[in-house]
Amino acid sequence: MGVRPSSPLDKRQQQQLRGQVDGLLRAFLPCYRRQLAAAMLRQISRELEPQEPAGCQLSHTKKLPRVREHQGPLTLLWGHPPQWQPTFCVLRGDGRLEWFSRKEEYESGGRTLGSTALTGYTLLTSQREYLCLLDDLCPSSSGDLAQEEPLRVLEEPVNFPLFLVHPFRAHLCFCAHTRGAQRAWRLGLQGAIRLRATVLQRSRAPAACAFLDTVQLYRRRRGFAGGDDATLGSDAEVLSAELMRELLPALRAQTLRSLRSTGRARARACSEFLDAVHAAVLARVSAGLRAFQPEKDALLAKLERTVRAELEQILQQRAQRARRLEAEIRDPLEACLCRMVDPQLPQIIHALLSLVEATLQAVRTLLIRGMDRLSHHLRKNPSGTRLRREVYEFGEIPWDPELMQACYREAERNRSHLAQLAEPFGFLGMQSLVFGAQDLAQQLMAAAVTTFLQLADKCLTSTLDCDQAAEQLEKVRGLVLKEQPEVDGDILAVGSQALTTEGVCRDVIQGLLLQRVDRELNKILGASDRTRSPAEDQERARDGHHFYR
Repeated sequence: MGVRPSSPLDKRQQQQLRGQVDGLLRAFLPCYRRQLAAAMLRQISRELEPQEPAGCQLSHTKKLPRVREHQGPLTLLWGHPPQWQPTFCVLRGDGRLEWFSRKEEYESGGRTLGSTALTGYTLLTSQREYLCLLDDLCPSSSGDLAQEEPLRVLEEPVNFPLFLVHPFRAHLCFCAHTRGAQRAWRLGLQGAIRLRATVLQRSRAPAACAFLDTVQLYRRRRGFAGGDDATLGSDAEVLSAELMRELLPALRAQTLRSLRSTGRARARACSEFLDAVHAAVLARVSAGLRAFQPEKDALLAKLERTVRAELEQILQQRAQRARRLEAEIRDPLEACLCRMVDPQLPQIIHALLSLVEATLQAVRTLLIRGMDRLSHHLRKNPSGTRLRREVYEFGEIPWDPELMQACYREAERNRSHLAQLAEPFGFLGMQSLVFGAQDLAQQLMAAAVTTFLQLADKCLTSTLDCDQAAEQLEKVRGLVLKEQPEVDGDILAVGSQALTTEGVCRDVIQGLLLQRVDRELNKILGASDRTRSPAEDQERARDGHHFYR
């Protein structure tokens, strides 16, 4: 796969990398310790808040998010010089891709030819687009392309390509055998990329929340604005990527000077060298975080005991500091919000609402189709074996990439619209936003499916005939469509930041900003409600509008 340097990392480079990783951890971990205190305070405060009476809510599924495992033959560009070679590939439920020399090697438990976690990868299905990417990475003079014999194989037209690219990992070039196989692999790989990326965002554990806050603070202190996309992956992957982004310009320049190849061959060789650097960084970061784990566990246990014992006093002190700080900054902050936020907020809220509402409407449509299919089979083909299979398939809808594609596609369709907000509003984190909407669709579908099956299990008995059972399912269908998914404020706001001036200041500013967001949301949603006729209100209530509001 290209021409790599004779020694990817010499001893001096390895020592230098170890020093840079250790420096990153020394700067990061003290801030992480403080944020653990803040996250524990948030969690305990939330637990003790008065709970609203439980209304109609969807049940939470106990199934963990996963990728549906997929396997089959793919052709891989592999070796030195690179050649297209047949392989047997397996996409694991945790979002890892493995490839073997043949199917029998996999089935007998043999060694893999290679494997990779799909965190941070982008999937391309256009050979032309991939070649253009290589050209952008390492522009060639007109004479260079004629000298690139090692990559002539990549310029020959291939059918049904699947190119996995990464800013500092080795590129993986696969080809499927049919268009249908390419589509199945595309959906599976995209789901795996998303699953690996959002592992921290899906967690409500104090340690995960503290880690995400620490990354944002660390980046701000180093002069990087925004950065939601910088928190995609596991804790070790996020920190490794942070350091790689800092080192990337110097590493790329150093590597390109040492390579004798040109153009596209040089681009691929550079990606292989960066892959070796990334592997060394990731191993060192992972070791550092593992070493910190016992201290972190002990600190969390101590914090929980301390915060629970002194919660009232802590909250009182915090409220006093917040009042003093708000009195000092409210006037200039209001002036800033009026000048810089208020003119932009309506467009941003409209863009985000359109993304969420389109995604949730797609979830609702798919859910209705699945419930109707169950009722149809119960009436037409009451065979116990067939019905059990249909119930199982209904329960698997949230994890079926082909079925859920209709929901995920809505988020992708809005990407270009959201990207238009980036320049005028400084709206960053597009990939995080799209992944977040897709995760929301999957979680909501999983909760709706779980609720339907639980209610159906309670009302269906062996004494009912097929028509009676189908009628009961229709009642359950109506109940599920009218239940409201639980809305957690943490989706829009990250809570308090313990007793630090920075944390209290953040809460005060965030509180005033969220007041404006809530006001704008109420305007939009209130206007929408006022423009409907009574007949439309009845129709929307009947067909399950409350499901996605």
